[in-house]
Amino acid sequence: MVKAMYAFSGDPITFGHIDIIKRASETFDDFTVGIGVNPDKKYMFSLEERTEMAKAALSDLKNVRIVPFQGLLVDYAYENGISVLIKGVRNSADFDYENVLHQAGESQKLGIDTHILFARPNLAHVSSSMVKAIQKEQGLIHEYVPLYVKQCLEAKMSGQYIIGVTGEIGAGKSYVSKKFEEIGKARSIEVHNIELDHIGHEILEELKEPAYVKVRDQIAEAFRAHVKLSDGRINRKALGEVVFNDKSALETLDRIMYTPMIVRLRRELYGKKGLILLNAALIAEADWSYLCNNNAVLISVDKKSQERRLGERGLNRDQIQRRLESQYSFSQKYNSLNSSIKRDNQGHIWKLDNSDNSPEYQIVQVFDNVVKGLGVK
Repeated sequence: MVKAMYAFSGDPITFGHIDIIKRASETFDDFTVGIGVNPDKKYMFSLEERTEMAKAALSDLKNVRIVPFQGLLVDYAYENGISVLIKGVRNSADFDYENVLHQAGESQKLGIDTHILFARPNLAHVSSSMVKAIQKEQGLIHEYVPLYVKQCLEAKMSGQYIIGVTGEIGAGKSYVSKKFEEIGKARSIEVHNIELDHIGHEILEELKEPAYVKVRDQIAEAFRAHVKLSDGRINRKALGEVVFNDKSALETLDRIMYTPMIVRLRRELYGKKGLILLNAALIAEADWSYLCNNNAVLISVDKKSQERRLGERGLNRDQIQRRLESQYSFSQKYNSLNSSIKRDNQGHIWKLDNSDNSPEYQIVQVFDNVVKGLGVK
C-alpha cells in the first residue's frame, strides 16, 4: 500500500485545500494531512487551533488522518513510511515554488516523491491570506471556508460571536434580544442587537446613496408604482399587502433586497465586538443561517400570546393569518436550521419559549448557554 501525505500550514484551511485533499484521498487509501510549522512564518492560529479546524473540516473523510508536525516534511514522511507528497498548485508561481521544495527534498536522499494536483479553476483564487484579508473588512467568506472556520476567524480576527435570533411573528425576538443586552451588561459582556428588519426599513425609506435609490426603483417596477411614495420612499404597508398575499412576490422582494441588505449588514458589523445578535424572522426561510454559522436562538410562542401581541400592533385576524402563512412555522424553522447544521456539520439551536406565562429565568439560562457554547470572551 502506497502512503501519501499533504502538508500545509492551515492558517486557516480553505475549500481549496479541502478539494485537493479529497481528490488525493480518493487515490490513496492511506492518507495523512500534516499541519506544519514554518519557523520563519507568523501564524494567526496556534498549531492546536489549526489542527482542530482541519479535523472539523475533514471529518467526513474516513481514510484521512490529521497530524501536527515540526521539522522537515521529508523526514516526517520517511519516519512514517510515506513515499508520496501531494502538492496543490494554483498557478505558475506555485509550480515553481513547489519544484524548488521538491528539489530540496530530493537532496536529502530519502526516496520521497512529489505528485502535483492542479487547483480547480473555480478555487484557483482562494488562499488563506485572501480569506483573512476579506474577514478583516467584514466581507463574506462562507464560499471560501467551512462555517466552523468562518466562526473561528470571526472570533480571532474581529472578536465577534454571531448568533441568529429568530422565530415566528409575535414570538418576541426584539424583546429577547433586548433582555440579552441587559444580561450581557450585567455580565460585563458586550452584546449588540442588529435588527435586520430595521436595516431593511432604512433601505426602503431613508438611505440616499444611488444604489438604494435604484433598489427602490426596482421594487416599484416589480410591484407596481403604488408601493412608491412621491418622495421616492417605499410605502411599507402597501408593499406588505402585496408580498404577504403572494409567496412568489415575497421571494422576488427577497432577491431584490439580498445584496443591499448584506452590504448594510457589513456596515453594522464593522468594529463591533462581543456577542452579535442577528435579529431576523426569516433567517431559515431566506437561507441566511450561514451569516450566524447556523447558530440560532429559536423562539416559540403559544397561539394566545401571539394573537394578543399581533393585535396590539393593529393587525386584524386576516392580516395575522396572512403573515403567518408567509413564514415558516416554528417546526419548519427548526427543521430548516437543523438541515443546515447537518449539511455543514456546524451549528447549534437553542430553543426558548417566550409565551406570556414563560418564566424570565429561562432567558437568562439560554443566554448563559449561548455564551458558553460559542466561547464568548
